[in-house]
Amino acid sequence: FLRRLKFGQKVRSDGPARHLSKTGTPTMGGLIFLTGIALSTIWFVPFNPEAILVLGLTLGFGFIGFLDDLIKVHWQRPVGLRAREKLAGQVVLSLLAGALLVLTLSHGTEVIVPFSGFFSPGGVTLDLNLGVFLAFTALVIVGTANAVNLTDGLDGLAAGVTFIAAFAFLCLALLKGKVDVAHTMAAFMGGCAGFLFFNRHPAKLFMGDTGSLALGGGLATAAVITQSELFLILIGGVFVLETLSVILQVISFQLFKQRIFRMSPLHHHFELGNWSENKIVLFFCGLTIIFSLLGLVGGYNIWW
Repeated sequence: FLRRLKFGQKVRSDGPARHLSKTGTPTMGGLIFLTGIALSTIWFVPFNPEAILVLGLTLGFGFIGFLDDLIKVHWQRPVGLRAREKLAGQVVLSLLAGALLVLTLSHGTEVIVPFSGFFSPGGVTLDLNLGVFLAFTALVIVGTANAVNLTDGLDGLAAGVTFIAAFAFLCLALLKGKVDVAHTMAAFMGGCAGFLFFNRHPAKLFMGDTGSLALGGGLATAAVITQSELFLILIGGVFVLETLSVILQVISFQLFKQRIFRMSPLHHHFELGNWSENKIVLFFCGLTIIFSLLGLVGGYNIWW
Protein backbone atom coordinates (compact mmCIF):
# COMPACT_ATOMS: atom_id res chain seq x y z
CA PHE A 1 0.00 0.00 0.00
CA LEU A 2 2.78 2.43 0.95
CA ARG A 3 4.67 1.48 -2.20
CA ARG A 4 1.60 2.24 -4.33
CA LEU A 5 1.40 5.66 -2.68
CA LYS A 6 5.06 6.13 -3.68
CA PHE A 7 6.09 6.66 -0.05
CA GLY A 8 9.60 5.47 -0.84
CA GLN A 9 12.65 6.20 1.29
CA LYS A 10 15.10 8.74 -0.09
CA VAL A 11 18.65 7.69 0.81
CA ARG A 12 21.30 10.34 1.46
CA SER A 13 24.23 10.24 -0.94
CA ASP A 14 26.71 11.06 1.85
CA GLY A 15 25.84 7.91 3.81
CA PRO A 16 27.38 4.44 3.48
CA ALA A 17 27.44 3.36 -0.17
CA ARG A 18 25.63 0.08 0.55
CA HIS A 19 22.56 2.07 1.64
CA LEU A 20 21.97 3.38 -1.88
CA SER A 21 20.35 0.05 -2.75
CA LYS A 22 17.62 0.84 -0.19
CA THR A 23 16.33 3.79 -2.20
CA GLY A 24 12.61 3.47 -2.79
CA THR A 25 11.94 1.09 0.12
CA PRO A 26 8.53 2.07 1.56
CA THR A 27 8.76 4.23 4.67
CA MET A 28 6.23 5.48 7.26
CA GLY A 29 5.77 1.87 8.36
CA GLY A 30 5.35 3.19 11.89
CA LEU A 31 1.71 3.76 10.95
CA ILE A 32 1.22 -0.01 10.97
CA PHE A 33 2.51 -0.82 14.44
CA LEU A 34 1.13 2.40 15.94
CA THR A 35 -2.33 1.24 14.88
CA GLY A 36 -1.72 -2.05 16.67
CA ILE A 37 -0.37 -0.34 19.81
CA ALA A 38 -3.36 2.01 19.92
CA LEU A 39 -5.97 -0.71 19.45
CA SER A 40 -4.29 -2.99 21.99
CA THR A 41 -4.04 -0.26 24.64
CA ILE A 42 -7.62 0.94 24.14
CA TRP A 43 -8.92 -2.64 24.24
CA PHE A 44 -7.09 -3.79 27.38
CA VAL A 45 -6.75 -0.58 29.44
CA PRO A 46 -9.37 1.84 28.07
CA PHE A 47 -9.94 3.79 31.26
CA ASN A 48 -6.48 4.06 32.82
CA PRO A 49 -5.27 7.66 32.53
CA GLU A 50 -1.56 6.79 32.80
CA ALA A 51 -1.71 4.20 30.03
CA ILE A 52 -3.73 6.59 27.88
CA LEU A 53 -1.12 9.30 28.53
CA VAL A 54 1.63 6.98 27.28
CA LEU A 55 -0.49 6.23 24.22
CA GLY A 56 -1.28 9.92 23.71
CA LEU A 57 2.39 10.92 23.72
CA THR A 58 3.23 7.99 21.46
CA LEU A 59 0.64 9.06 18.91
CA GLY A 60 1.47 12.75 19.33
CA PHE A 61 5.15 12.21 18.59
CA GLY A 62 4.15 9.81 15.83
CA PHE A 63 2.05 12.56 14.25
CA ILE A 64 5.03 14.93 14.26
CA GLY A 65 7.10 12.20 12.60
CA PHE A 66 4.29 11.53 10.11
CA LEU A 67 4.28 15.18 9.04
CA ASP A 68 8.05 15.07 8.70
CA ASP A 69 7.93 11.92 6.57
CA LEU A 70 5.04 13.19 4.47
CA ILE A 71 6.85 16.40 3.59
CA LYS A 72 9.97 14.43 2.64
CA VAL A 73 8.32 11.84 0.41
CA HIS A 74 5.32 13.72 -0.99
CA TRP A 75 6.56 17.28 -1.33
CA GLN A 76 10.16 16.21 -1.93
CA ARG A 77 11.60 18.54 0.70
CA PRO A 78 14.84 16.85 1.79
CA VAL A 79 14.74 17.87 5.46
CA GLY A 80 11.01 17.46 6.10
CA LEU A 81 9.85 19.62 8.98
CA ARG A 82 12.34 22.26 10.03
CA ALA A 83 14.27 21.42 13.18
CA ARG A 84 12.68 24.23 15.19
CA GLU A 85 9.20 23.12 14.10
CA LYS A 86 9.80 19.54 15.23
CA LEU A 87 11.42 20.65 18.47
CA ALA A 88 8.61 23.06 19.31
CA GLY A 89 5.95 20.38 18.84
CA GLN A 90 7.91 17.85 20.89
CA VAL A 91 8.54 20.28 23.76
CA VAL A 92 4.88 21.34 23.92
CA LEU A 93 3.70 17.72 24.06
CA SER A 94 6.28 16.85 26.72
CA LEU A 95 5.44 19.82 28.93
CA LEU A 96 1.74 19.04 28.58
CA ALA A 97 2.38 15.44 29.67
CA GLY A 98 4.37 16.57 32.70
CA ALA A 99 1.73 19.10 33.71
CA LEU A 100 -1.08 16.55 33.36
CA LEU A 101 0.81 14.06 35.50
CA VAL A 102 1.40 16.47 38.36
CA LEU A 103 -1.73 18.62 38.26
CA THR A 104 -4.42 16.08 37.39
CA LEU A 105 -2.99 12.64 38.22
CA SER A 106 -1.31 13.63 41.51
CA HIS A 107 2.03 12.34 40.25
CA GLY A 108 4.97 13.28 42.44
CA THR A 109 7.94 15.24 41.18
CA GLU A 110 10.49 12.84 42.64
CA VAL A 111 13.07 11.02 40.56
CA ILE A 112 14.51 7.74 41.85
CA VAL A 113 18.29 7.27 41.78
CA PRO A 114 19.40 3.87 40.38
CA PHE A 115 21.45 1.60 42.67
CA SER A 116 20.70 3.83 45.67
CA GLY A 117 18.89 0.90 47.31
CA PHE A 118 22.26 -0.76 47.86
CA PHE A 119 23.17 2.01 50.28
CA SER A 120 19.79 3.21 51.56
CA PRO A 121 16.83 0.79 51.90
CA GLY A 122 13.97 2.12 49.81
CA GLY A 123 16.37 4.10 47.66
CA VAL A 124 17.19 7.78 47.33
CA THR A 125 14.91 10.19 45.49
CA LEU A 126 15.59 13.62 44.08
CA ASP A 127 12.66 15.90 44.93
CA LEU A 128 12.34 18.47 42.14
CA ASN A 129 10.19 21.57 42.20
CA LEU A 130 7.47 21.81 39.57
CA GLY A 131 9.39 24.00 37.13
CA VAL A 132 12.51 21.83 37.24
CA PHE A 133 10.41 18.67 36.94
CA LEU A 134 8.63 19.95 33.83
CA ALA A 135 11.91 20.98 32.22
CA PHE A 136 13.47 17.64 33.13
CA THR A 137 10.45 15.77 31.75
CA ALA A 138 10.71 17.65 28.46
CA LEU A 139 14.43 16.90 28.26
CA VAL A 140 13.89 13.19 28.90
CA ILE A 141 11.02 12.73 26.44
CA VAL A 142 12.37 14.93 23.63
CA GLY A 143 15.88 13.55 24.08
CA THR A 144 14.74 9.93 23.99
CA ALA A 145 12.49 10.44 20.97
CA ASN A 146 15.32 11.94 18.95
CA ALA A 147 17.83 9.36 20.22
CA VAL A 148 15.61 6.54 18.93
CA ASN A 149 15.31 8.47 15.68
CA LEU A 150 19.11 8.59 15.36
CA THR A 151 19.30 4.86 16.10
CA ASP A 152 16.90 4.04 13.26
CA GLY A 153 19.59 3.77 10.61
CA LEU A 154 19.94 0.02 10.03
CA ASP A 155 17.44 -2.70 9.22
CA GLY A 156 15.85 -3.90 12.45
CA LEU A 157 18.03 -1.81 14.77
CA ALA A 158 15.58 0.65 16.33
CA ALA A 159 12.76 -1.91 16.52
CA GLY A 160 15.01 -4.58 18.05
CA VAL A 161 16.55 -2.32 20.67
CA THR A 162 13.18 -0.79 21.55
CA PHE A 163 11.62 -4.26 21.94
CA ILE A 164 14.20 -5.12 24.61
CA ALA A 165 13.95 -1.73 26.33
CA ALA A 166 10.15 -1.97 26.39
CA PHE A 167 10.42 -5.36 28.11
CA ALA A 168 12.67 -3.81 30.76
CA PHE A 169 10.15 -1.04 31.38
CA LEU A 170 7.34 -3.59 31.46
CA CYS A 171 9.21 -5.22 34.35
CA LEU A 172 9.79 -1.88 36.09
CA ALA A 173 6.14 -0.94 35.67
CA LEU A 174 5.05 -4.22 37.27
CA LEU A 175 7.50 -3.71 40.14
CA LYS A 176 6.00 -0.24 40.64
CA GLY A 177 2.46 -1.62 40.54
CA LYS A 178 1.71 0.20 37.28
CA VAL A 179 0.03 -2.78 35.62
CA ASP A 180 -1.72 -0.70 32.96
CA VAL A 181 1.53 0.95 31.90
CA ALA A 182 3.01 -2.55 31.70
CA HIS A 183 0.17 -3.48 29.33
CA THR A 184 1.16 -0.57 27.10
CA MET A 185 4.81 -1.67 27.11
CA ALA A 186 3.62 -5.15 26.12
CA ALA A 187 1.81 -3.53 23.20
CA PHE A 188 5.09 -1.80 22.25
CA MET A 189 6.82 -5.17 22.29
CA GLY A 190 4.14 -6.72 20.12
CA GLY A 191 4.28 -3.83 17.67
CA CYS A 192 8.07 -4.01 17.38
CA ALA A 193 8.07 -7.81 17.04
CA GLY A 194 5.50 -7.73 14.25
CA PHE A 195 7.28 -4.89 12.49
CA LEU A 196 10.62 -6.73 12.63
CA PHE A 197 9.17 -9.37 10.32
CA PHE A 198 9.17 -6.73 7.57
CA ASN A 199 12.06 -4.59 8.82
CA ARG A 200 14.72 -7.25 9.35
CA HIS A 201 17.57 -7.25 6.85
CA PRO A 202 17.00 -6.85 3.96
CA ALA A 203 14.16 -4.56 5.00
CA LYS A 204 10.95 -4.47 3.01
CA LEU A 205 9.66 -1.55 5.08
CA PHE A 206 11.08 1.32 7.16
CA MET A 207 9.34 2.82 10.19
CA GLY A 208 10.34 6.39 9.29
CA ASP A 209 10.22 9.27 11.75
CA THR A 210 6.57 8.28 12.21
CA GLY A 211 7.68 5.19 14.07
CA SER A 212 10.97 6.18 15.67
CA LEU A 213 9.75 9.41 17.28
CA ALA A 214 6.62 7.62 18.50
CA LEU A 215 8.54 4.75 20.09
CA GLY A 216 10.99 7.09 21.81
CA GLY A 217 8.28 9.43 23.05
CA GLY A 218 6.17 6.59 24.44
CA LEU A 219 9.09 4.79 26.06
CA ALA A 220 10.24 7.97 27.80
CA THR A 221 6.72 8.78 29.00
CA ALA A 222 6.54 5.33 30.61
CA ALA A 223 9.85 6.10 32.33
CA VAL A 224 8.50 9.40 33.68
CA ILE A 225 5.31 7.77 34.97
CA THR A 226 7.29 5.05 36.77
CA GLN A 227 9.75 7.66 38.14
CA SER A 228 12.56 5.76 36.42
CA GLU A 229 13.89 8.50 34.18
CA LEU A 230 17.47 7.88 35.34
CA PHE A 231 17.02 4.16 34.72
CA LEU A 232 16.25 5.06 31.12
CA ILE A 233 19.85 6.22 30.72
CA LEU A 234 20.96 2.68 31.57
CA ILE A 235 18.26 0.70 29.79
CA GLY A 236 18.46 2.94 26.73
CA GLY A 237 22.25 2.90 26.78
CA VAL A 238 22.44 2.21 23.04
CA PHE A 239 20.30 5.28 22.37
CA VAL A 240 22.63 7.30 24.61
CA LEU A 241 25.75 6.03 22.82
CA GLU A 242 24.27 6.78 19.40
CA THR A 243 23.44 10.33 20.45
CA LEU A 244 26.79 10.94 22.14
CA SER A 245 28.61 9.76 19.02
CA VAL A 246 26.86 12.46 16.98
CA ILE A 247 27.52 15.18 19.58
CA LEU A 248 31.19 14.25 19.99
CA GLN A 249 31.70 14.01 16.23
CA VAL A 250 30.28 17.50 15.68
CA ILE A 251 32.28 19.03 18.55
CA SER A 252 35.52 17.37 17.45
CA PHE A 253 35.13 18.46 13.84
CA GLN A 254 34.13 22.02 14.76
CA LEU A 255 37.03 22.50 17.18
CA PHE A 256 39.83 20.36 15.73
CA LYS A 257 38.72 19.50 12.17
CA GLN A 258 39.15 15.86 13.19
CA ARG A 259 36.58 13.08 13.24
CA ILE A 260 36.47 10.66 16.17
CA PHE A 261 34.36 8.12 14.30
CA ARG A 262 34.43 7.02 10.68
CA MET A 263 30.84 8.25 10.52
CA SER A 264 28.14 9.01 13.06
CA PRO A 265 25.76 7.86 14.47
CA LEU A 266 27.78 5.02 15.98
CA HIS A 267 26.22 2.22 13.93
CA HIS A 268 27.64 3.78 10.76
CA HIS A 269 31.12 3.72 12.33
CA PHE A 270 30.89 -0.07 12.58
CA GLU A 271 29.35 -0.28 9.12
CA LEU A 272 32.35 1.47 7.59
CA GLY A 273 34.50 -0.98 9.54
CA ASN A 274 33.01 -3.71 7.32
CA TRP A 275 30.61 -5.08 9.91
CA SER A 276 27.45 -6.48 8.34
CA GLU A 277 24.11 -4.93 9.26
CA ASN A 278 23.00 -8.12 11.00
CA LYS A 279 26.18 -8.25 13.07
CA ILE A 280 25.78 -4.63 14.20
CA VAL A 281 22.11 -5.10 15.06
CA LEU A 282 22.80 -8.27 17.06
CA PHE A 283 25.69 -6.55 18.85
CA PHE A 284 23.58 -3.52 19.79
CA CYS A 285 20.67 -5.73 20.88
CA GLY A 286 23.10 -7.73 23.02
CA LEU A 287 24.32 -4.51 24.60
CA THR A 288 20.72 -3.51 25.28
CA ILE A 289 20.08 -6.80 27.08
CA ILE A 290 23.09 -6.10 29.31
CA PHE A 291 22.05 -2.48 29.88
CA SER A 292 18.49 -3.58 30.68
CA LEU A 293 19.71 -6.11 33.24
CA LEU A 294 21.82 -3.37 34.82
CA GLY A 295 18.76 -1.14 34.94
CA LEU A 296 16.70 -3.82 36.66
CA VAL A 297 19.51 -4.54 39.13
CA GLY A 298 19.58 -0.80 39.81
CA GLY A 299 16.11 -1.16 41.31
CA TYR A 300 17.30 -3.59 44.00
CA ASN A 301 16.01 -2.72 47.48
CA ILE A 302 13.92 0.03 45.90
CA TRP A 303 11.17 -1.94 44.16
CA TRP A 304 12.24 -5.50 44.85
